[in-house]
Amino acid sequence: MQPFTLPVTACVSALLLVAAPATAQEQHRHAMANAGDVTWKDGPPSLPKGAQMSVLYGDPSKEGMFVMRLKFPANYRIPPHTHTTDEIVTVIDGEFNIGMGAQFDPAKTKAITTGGVIAMPPGTQHFVQTNRETTVQLSTRGPWGIAYVNPADDPRKSQ
Repeated sequence: MQPFTLPVTACVSALLLVAAPATAQEQHRHAMANAGDVTWKDGPPSLPKGAQMSVLYGDPSKEGMFVMRLKFPANYRIPPHTHTTDEIVTVIDGEFNIGMGAQFDPAKTKAITTGGVIAMPPGTQHFVQTNRETTVQLSTRGPWGIAYVNPADDPRKSQ
């Protein structure tokens, strides 16, 4: 063992023990909001134009838990894609038509209605279609990302 290995390790461990609670407190602040408190803005550039979003808790761009609402107009589509973390989607209002697989096929979607829930493990290939305005709530861990099965479907490529 080198002479300074143990003291350096002990110092680093002590520093992590002191810093971890401060980081945890910063990441886990409470949040409370009624439906009327939600402020909408344009959806992320990783989604086709027309979506709106509101982050209710956390930060989708950073490590950690977050909750985000997404509002989609009628006749909206998200091509087949995956995510790197588990996702739980709750339909707040409307009808969220979701299908599984690498090819978009409206006939293979299942309508999830108000109050319904979808839970998907990382890497699940899926696609979305709405027939009317629909609002969903996404609960997952950041950093949030979306990878399109067909890279040509990625709206960020046309910007």
